Amino acid sequence: MTAPAPALRTGSAAGRGTLLAAILASGMVFLDSTVVNVALPRLGAELDATVAGLQWTVNGYLLMLAAFVLLGGALGDRFGRRRVFLFGVVWFAVASVLCGLAQDTGWLVAARFLQGAGGALLTPGSLSVLQASFHPDDRGRAIGTWSGLSGVSTALGPLLGGWLIDTLSWRWIFFVNLPLAVGVVLAALRWVPESRDEETSRTGEGRRFDVAGALLGALALGGVTYALIDAPARGLDSPAVLVTAVLGVAAVVVFVLVERRRGDTAMLPTGLFSSRLFSVLNVFTVVVYAALGGFTFFLAVYLQNVVGWSALLTGLATVPMTVLLLVGSPRAGALSARIGPRLPLTVGPVIAAVGLLLLRRVGPGASYWVDVLPGVALFGAGLTLVVAPLTTSVLGAVADRFAGVASGFNNAASRAGGLLAVAALPLLVGLSGTGYEQKGALADAYRGALAWCAGLLLAGAVLAAVLIHRPRREGGAPASR
Repeated sequence: MTAPAPALRTGSAAGRGTLLAAILASGMVFLDSTVVNVALPRLGAELDATVAGLQWTVNGYLLMLAAFVLLGGALGDRFGRRRVFLFGVVWFAVASVLCGLAQDTGWLVAARFLQGAGGALLTPGSLSVLQASFHPDDRGRAIGTWSGLSGVSTALGPLLGGWLIDTLSWRWIFFVNLPLAVGVVLAALRWVPESRDEETSRTGEGRRFDVAGALLGALALGGVTYALIDAPARGLDSPAVLVTAVLGVAAVVVFVLVERRRGDTAMLPTGLFSSRLFSVLNVFTVVVYAALGGFTFFLAVYLQNVVGWSALLTGLATVPMTVLLLVGSPRAGALSARIGPRLPLTVGPVIAAVGLLLLRRVGPGASYWVDVLPGVALFGAGLTLVVAPLTTSVLGAVADRFAGVASGFNNAASRAGGLLAVAALPLLVGLSGTGYEQKGALADAYRGALAWCAGLLLAGAVLAAVLIHRPRREGGAPASR
């Protein structure tokens, strides 16, 4: 039986309601990806957390998103996009409440793992619902509106979070998700139509429905992350550290073998990597987003514990970066379309690295306008040159039929970069235990971490200058060289 054509229009009540549900849902996930960094000093002090506890508070969430976001999209295709989307929203809301009620670090980290799993279900659903529900003539406008307003929620997140932390408690950055989730559920039940991949649902053999691949990916990331986070306390020669590191690396090898055997039905068809450009772009993604993740982790803690800023002012610090991304990304994408991605992807990381080197000079009593804003603005301007050209190039490096899985893998690569940076940087700069509460130790670690992040960005710039070119495809064939 042929599925009915999508018919929602952006001007209709159902169209507006569907957009509202998708925007509010993705906004929750984006909010909890950014605002938790601002809360780290407060929740760390209240829960008596170590540096490892703070790392897992961030990484537990990122790990689940990175490992299971592709599987979440496949579940929606098979069992119904609205159904899986709603399940993810409710799951995310319950996990958020558990985060807010946490009485110790172990409880909070476990709840963050659950929250990330819920995010992995609803994040692909928020976009796929729009793709499947709107009339082709209105689809671009709907997705553009979703992208823009979701970006606004990302920009406002640190400000809202900082205000909640200063006014009420860090717990309210999680509790605020409950009324948002209620709004999503009510809007989705009333207006969002159900849709699914009819061929996948009938045969049960759709591409990307790959539980083994998702579990192996989570085991690989989890093993390596655990080893990196635990090494400062236990030592690099600790059996626990060595075993988890070996387990993580072994899971990577098995993951590759399993995906290769499954061919085009795999969550990640390994044939995509026959495109050298696709491979290089994803390495570039990991490097650049590792710098972003490490920078935002250290900046939020440093500004509060060393510079002495409030949570609200700390949240304000990164807003210019997000505003630049929102305003400048379309222009950067147009520039890349005209001249190719090599120049933007080379110059952007260099500008961002200069911004980080400026921010290394920030110290106690720093002025926002004089000491912080210039570095943050340069970092944001550099990222603005990167994000849109990178996304376009990734999609252009593979055949059209692989656009969804290529985009999903690149999204997972960006989260994995941040995950690994937050795990590795404290080890590299010698920060462990409760060192983040000691101004001298944290100041040294902050300057070292930003130097590492700047180095990553410069490495990305070299990679782009040497190996990245304009995607060349003919007849939908992958670009391979």
